[in-house]
Amino acid sequence: MPALAIWSPEDGVLGAVAPLGLAAAAGTALVVDLDPRGPRYPGAGSLAELVADGPRRSDLEPERRGVAVLANGGIGAEEAGQVLDAIVKRWPAVVLRLPADHDGGGGAFPVLPLVPGDLLPDYGPDAVYQRSGWRVEAPGGAIILPRPRRSTIGMLLSGAVPPPGDRWIGAWGSLWDRA
Repeated sequence: MPALAIWSPEDGVLGAVAPLGLAAAAGTALVVDLDPRGPRYPGAGSLAELVADGPRRSDLEPERRGVAVLANGGIGAEEAGQVLDAIVKRWPAVVLRLPADHDGGGGAFPVLPLVPGDLLPDYGPDAVYQRSGWRVEAPGGAIILPRPRRSTIGMLLSGAVPPPGDRWIGAWGSLWDRA
């Protein structure tokens, strides 16, 4: 099953919303927050609880089509390794949200840097560049996301998936083709 790790070293808001957009583009996916200080995503349970109690079968498979989110609960990724392996084997798609201070190095899953333009370090063509209020100059072959609509962000943060045809969600789809 495909799993992608996403990391936004420069923009905390983008780093909280982008994993939801990437998951929505997959259709049915689980977002797992690997940042002990991550956002308070709505939903029941956390990664820390799954590690402490052990996952049940219902925790390892989607109940229905759509996006599910597993908040962190204060645990490091290293402590959750076995649970993460079990999740990735059973879910159709998994998005792993890495903390902003992650070193950006690879691991068991492809790590996608997500940056709001080219103002800071060059992350190369493997990065995802978010178009913002200024022109984004990205290396050839890099994915440049269009600016999301305000309603798209609002829907994702409230637990809803934007309707089909949303340009921002659609642009994330090309990342799953690379997975």
